Amino acid sequence: MRKVSGRRALLFCLGRSLICLAGLAATGDRARAIESPHIERFKSTWRAQDGETIEQIISNVSKVARFVPRMWGVAELDGNDYVFVSWTRHADDILDEQHVITWRIALDGTFQLASTYAKPIELGWHALALGLIASEVKDGERDANLRFLHDPSNFNFVTTTQGPLGDLLRQGRCTIVEPVGVDYLPTQKDKPTEKGDLWRVLLLVNCNIPGPRFYTHNGVITFEKSEGQDWEPQSSFAKRIAAFPPGSWFARMEPKEREE
Repeated sequence: MRKVSGRRALLFCLGRSLICLAGLAATGDRARAIESPHIERFKSTWRAQDGETIEQIISNVSKVARFVPRMWGVAELDGNDYVFVSWTRHADDILDEQHVITWRIALDGTFQLASTYAKPIELGWHALALGLIASEVKDGERDANLRFLHDPSNFNFVTTTQGPLGDLLRQGRCTIVEPVGVDYLPTQKDKPTEKGDLWRVLLLVNCNIPGPRFYTHNGVITFEKSEGQDWEPQSSFAKRIAAFPPGSWFARMEPKEREE
């Protein structure tokens, strides 16, 4: 497959949307028909943290989210090669409504994700699908897959010392409500003291169990995970879920907490 050279053709491949695909459109048909060694090696070697291949992730995500794969491509910018896959939310979306997920090919031959919005893909297909559906809800898409978004079992990729998060929520008789967030937060260069470069899962839940209302009604559950680290609870409810088994979340509470 012919490479698309130059900064203008690739800049949009590094972000969320391909607002202008002029450089890529000219080779669009070839991109579908001609294989590239870079793309084939990427498909055969890249893995999510749970071992899923890119083709498994794309297949599963496209079944539950508005994710229509379009084409694979290779581009070159400032001496670096990039592999990308474009996609749309709807089958009839026009060219300038496409999005991309882009990986830079490092000097050692590994593939490094360059599209920050798609970083949940590294956690596996559930995380990517949840993040995309949450974005659909935020953008006002009709008929977003709320059933998938609110199914606790889809959050089992978040692990705690008590077990997978989704299983714990189900055992604790909790239902997920809006909003839901599955995001990646890069370090802000102008705010070096703030946390960054981490995955974050944010849930609001209603739980049909005895306990303080600020936990059981629209209770906030937040977990964060840095590269190579375990998931860490951040909100007070998340810390209780990680520390105590379902049924015992509120067995021990400080007087100050009860007053609040």
